Amino acid sequence: MIFYFSGTGNSKWIAREISVVQHERLISIADEMTNPDAAFQYRLTDNEMIGFVFPVYSWAPPAIVMDFIDKIRFENFRNPYMFFVCTCGDEVGLTVDIIKKAAGKRGWSFNAGFSVIMPNNYVCLPGFDTDPKELEEKKLSEAVPAVGHINALLTARESDVFEYRKGSWPCFKSRIINPLFNKYQVTAKPFFATDSCISCGLCEKACPVHNIRVVDKPVWGEFCTSCLACYHVCPQLAVQYGKATRNKHQYFNPHH
Repeated sequence: MIFYFSGTGNSKWIAREISVVQHERLISIADEMTNPDAAFQYRLTDNEMIGFVFPVYSWAPPAIVMDFIDKIRFENFRNPYMFFVCTCGDEVGLTVDIIKKAAGKRGWSFNAGFSVIMPNNYVCLPGFDTDPKELEEKKLSEAVPAVGHINALLTARESDVFEYRKGSWPCFKSRIINPLFNKYQVTAKPFFATDSCISCGLCEKACPVHNIRVVDKPVWGEFCTSCLACYHVCPQLAVQYGKATRNKHQYFNPHH
């Protein structure tokens, strides 16, 4: 059983690759969190593993992932093999420590955890943009054997294996910057559509939490995760985030 959250497709691609090789069910965290009838209760089959795949947002797991972990309950929970994979543009800060602690509060223990470097997609602050095309292609190419390596370890049910890049100043980034990010940047308020909008509806379809409705132009609700799928999927670059995304570029995982 693999739970995933994804905006621009990086984590979805990895979750799908793992689910195919491991023959595990694939469940969208966003779909569960936006389903008013969701019970957040899941029955495990014998020898079924539990995995979480998600992006790193400002050096920590996305709030929606942390909220989901707090809600879920398992039936037939008999010390299953548990793992996580987080995608990042470069480094993860204290992401591993944070999700391990959240699991510990639930009485769980991860057997393995990994980070996979994928193309950058965060563009909503000065100095932040997508990767140059050459670097984007390099990251995508190197991600294939990286996921293959992870699958090999998962197949062998390897334990106490944690492979990730924490990076510099992890405490400052995850303990100081991340709370500020969640407070001030995880909001749909600055989003708007320019006159280039053709009302194609791709932004509405791409939003994992169904926070967009196209009425002539897109209208954003209040349940935004700051995944930026709407910005990156727009064929006209009509979706903008205040002035921060002027002259910025787009990225969407080609395998999504």
